[in-house]
Amino acid sequence: MIRKLRLKFVAICMVLITAVLAVVLLSVYFAMQRNIQDLSRQLLYRVIQQSASHRSEIAISLDRDRLVYLPYFTVDVWGATAYVTGGTYGDLENTAELAAILKDCLGQNQREGVVQAYHLRYLRQDNGLYEKLAFADMSMEQAMLREMMGSYLVIGAAALLLLLGVAVLLSWWATRPVERAWRQQRQFLSDASHELKTPLTVILSNAEMLGASPLEERPARWADNIRSESRRMKSLVEQMLTLARADNMSPAAVFGEVSLSEIAEDCALAFEPVAFEAGKPLEYRLPERLLVPGDGEKLRQLVSILLDNAIKYGAPGGAVALSLEKRERQAVLAVSNPGEIPAGQLPRLFERFYRADSSRGEQSGFGLGLSIAAAVAREHRGTLRAESAGGTTRFIFTMPLKR
Repeated sequence: MIRKLRLKFVAICMVLITAVLAVVLLSVYFAMQRNIQDLSRQLLYRVIQQSASHRSEIAISLDRDRLVYLPYFTVDVWGATAYVTGGTYGDLENTAELAAILKDCLGQNQREGVVQAYHLRYLRQDNGLYEKLAFADMSMEQAMLREMMGSYLVIGAAALLLLLGVAVLLSWWATRPVERAWRQQRQFLSDASHELKTPLTVILSNAEMLGASPLEERPARWADNIRSESRRMKSLVEQMLTLARADNMSPAAVFGEVSLSEIAEDCALAFEPVAFEAGKPLEYRLPERLLVPGDGEKLRQLVSILLDNAIKYGAPGGAVALSLEKRERQAVLAVSNPGEIPAGQLPRLFERFYRADSSRGEQSGFGLGLSIAAAVAREHRGTLRAESAGGTTRFIFTMPLKR
């Protein structure tokens, strides 16, 4: 799919670029054609004023360093008699070609025009007793146009090749987020199916045993297993729904003025017994009334996820630390625990369903908590990052203060 998307992107880009280049080249062509025709007309106006004995070449200037000499000749017509009176053509007097040219020219009954059969442009001047005609060779115009447009076409072809390369590079750059999202979606579906498979298997197995056993012999633990796994599935589905809403930019958060200090303190008090039972004392240092714009419930969820994660994966016997401080115009909340995460795993911690290796300790949960916390951080125009060094892992949440 991504390959087809890239090909479509390149094709659309090249069609647009080709259309633009075609319009530019056609505009240049018609402008040059009009310019050369105007120069040719100017030549005809000049030569028609010359004396009969004048036979010098007439040049038109295409640029500062280039002159093009156009062949021409003039004819005086007295009734049914025609005399060649000047120009650069030789042996034209009393020829069939001259008669054919004059017949075509006079038959058009126009002051100026073109004799297509002989590639001549003409201009007529009525002098009363006779009519004077000037002719210039159009083949020089066409040769100049072909030469100049040939150069422009070569430049245009080179530009197309260069822009094709640019379009290919841009297609890779533009579709990279789509490719990444596509991979993440496929991984998400695979992981979600795997996570749902286990509780469903347990529920079905216990349900079959309940159905196969006599009523008086059915152990209560089978029903408890079904209830437990059902709650586990409900929790997973709720977390997946939270992430789906975050992906769809659904306006679920209700923003207002909240005290991040109070939220952090409430979460710390709630997790103190949990940390104590896990043998990982919780230490916290919080300022008074640090106000931020946000959704109190969402921020409470974020802090709870970070504390739960630190207690679960912190090294046994180590203390979990929670801190909150004001830095310039931002609130910075940090949760740290002893234990180090390999540098290669840090960028993947916020991926859905990702759980680090066994060196981090307990592996319960679905691996969605940090993804939800990152989504809440983005929703509050903040950032959530992880760092691990010196035997300590730290998650740092930063968001703007209330103005």
